[in-house]
Amino acid sequence: MSDLGKRPEVTIETMGKVHNPSGEGVRPVSSEAQKKAVKVQQKVQQEKKWTAETSPPTNPNHPASHGSRPGPHRQHHHHTEGEHETKVKEEGSARRNITRKNTEPSAGAHFDSRNKKQGGAGKGKWDPLDGADQGDLPVLDKNDPLYDEEEAEGKYILSSGEAPDTYANGNPTGFDDVAEKAVYGPMLTLPEFKIRVADALREYWDAADADEVVRGVEEMRCRAFHPEVVKRAISLSLDKGPRERELTSRLLTCLHPTPLADEDMEQGFTLLLDSLEDLVIDIPDAKTMIGSYLARAVVDEVLPPAFLSNRNNSNPGDEVVEKAVGLLSREHCNARMEHVWGPGDGRPVAELKEVMDQLLEEYLLSRELDEAARCVREMDAPHFHHELLKRGVRIAMEKDGMDHADAASSALDAMAALFSFLVKNAIVSEYQVAKGISRLSKLMPDMKLDVPAAPGMLAEFEEMAREGGCLPSALTDAKRVNA
Repeated sequence: MSDLGKRPEVTIETMGKVHNPSGEGVRPVSSEAQKKAVKVQQKVQQEKKWTAETSPPTNPNHPASHGSRPGPHRQHHHHTEGEHETKVKEEGSARRNITRKNTEPSAGAHFDSRNKKQGGAGKGKWDPLDGADQGDLPVLDKNDPLYDEEEAEGKYILSSGEAPDTYANGNPTGFDDVAEKAVYGPMLTLPEFKIRVADALREYWDAADADEVVRGVEEMRCRAFHPEVVKRAISLSLDKGPRERELTSRLLTCLHPTPLADEDMEQGFTLLLDSLEDLVIDIPDAKTMIGSYLARAVVDEVLPPAFLSNRNNSNPGDEVVEKAVGLLSREHCNARMEHVWGPGDGRPVAELKEVMDQLLEEYLLSRELDEAARCVREMDAPHFHHELLKRGVRIAMEKDGMDHADAASSALDAMAALFSFLVKNAIVSEYQVAKGISRLSKLMPDMKLDVPAAPGMLAEFEEMAREGGCLPSALTDAKRVNA
C-alpha cells in the first residue's frame, strides 16, 4: 500500500485542451476509429502542405489579404492560440467554472439560452407573454347548441341542487368581488344556510331578539331557501322547553309577511309535515307539538285556514292536521292558543301564580299525584317552586280552617304527600321546600288573622315534610338542636 501514491487532483491544467479535432494523443479503441483518425490526420497534413505551396507571402498586418486560390474570395479567420480552450475563473480548482465559446453577449454571441427547449420539443409550455389571453373573445352565436345565456351576459347562478332556477331573468342578488360578476340566486348553499339559521335560532332563544333574526335572514339573501327557516325553527324547538316553543311561535309572526311570504310559510310547513316520520323517531310527542304549531299559526294569521283543509284532502287521516283542527274547534280557541305551550312559556309572574292556584285546587279535589307532577313539570319554573309550596300550604290551612284541633287535617296531609312525591321524583328540590317554609314563617302574623291555628299547622306540616324526606339534612339537624 505504500507504493500507491495519492491520486492527483483533477484540474483544468491536468485535463488539457477540450478542442482536439484530430484526436492527437488519444488512443483509438476500434479499427474503425483508427481508420477515421488516420484519414483526418492525412487530410489536415494535405491542407497544410497545399496552403504552403499555393499561397504567396502576405502582409500579416493586412487582415483583408487573400491568396491566389481560384474561385470566390473568402475572408479567412485567423485562429489565435488558446481560442478554443476552456475558460476558467480560478486555476487549480476542482470546480469547473466553464464558459463556453460564443455564449458571451459581450463577445457578440448569437446563441440565446432563453429559446432553449426544455424537453418535449417545447410542447405544452405556456408563454404568458404571447398575448393569447388578451384581446376580444369571439361573440357567441345564439343558434349554437352550446350557447349559454348566463355566460354570454356575464351572469352565473350560485345555487344547490334543490334551489329553483328562477333568477335568470330577474335582478341580481349580489356581486362577487372575486369573480367580478353579478350573482343571480342564493348567496349561500343550502347546507351553509341551514347552519347559519341554526346559529341565529340558538342566539334568539337566549336573547329573545326577533329583530336580529329578521335582519340576519334578510342579509343572507337566500330567498329560495326561506321555507327552510320555518322547518328548521320548529324542528329544533321540539326538543326544547315551553319557553323556546313560545318564542318560536312569536318568531314566525315576526317573520311574516316580510321576509317570509305566504308561499314560504306554506312550503315550510309542508316540508315539516313530510319529514314527520324522521322526527317521531327522536321525539315521540312530535305530532302533538306540530299540531299545536299549526293551530297557533292559524290563530296568529301566519298560515291560512285553507292550508289545513287542502292538506287534509291530499293526506286524509293525518293525525297532525286533525290535532290542529281539534284545537281550533274548541270554545275560545284564540285565548287558549295564546297559552298553548303551558305555563312555562315565559309568561308574567302574576299569570304563573294563577296557574299554581288552579293546579293546587284541582289536586286537592282529585288527589292524583301523577297529574299534579306533570303540571308542575310543564310549568318549567324550578326557581319558583318555593312559591308553589307557600301557596299550597296556605290553601290547605284555609280548607282545614278553624276545626283543625278537632278534625284530621286531610288537606294538609295531602299537601305533605304531594311535595314528598315531587322531591322523590326530582321535580322539586329540597332547597325550594325549605325556602317555602321559611317564607311561611315570616308571613305567620298575617296568616293568624285568617287561621288562628296556623302556627300549629305549620309545625305539623314541617314535621311531616321532615319524615317524608323533603327537607335538607342540615336544616333537620338544626331544628333538632333548637328543640
